[in-house]
Amino acid sequence: MVCKVYNDLKSTLWVCKLTNCSRGIRNAWHFYYALVLVFKVVCGSFSIALLTP
Repeated sequence: MVCKVYNDLKSTLWVCKLTNCSRGIRNAWHFYYALVLVFKVVCGSFSIALLTP
């Protein structure tokens, strides 16, 4: 990731460009959190099914 800072009189602006490596890392984290969410939903509905008579 390549970042540059632009200072103005009133504010500071950060501009970041994604490189190929950082884009892959971002995609991997997104996949991990999506997989954890799916696992929680599946296990949650399975445990609810076990509790109902």
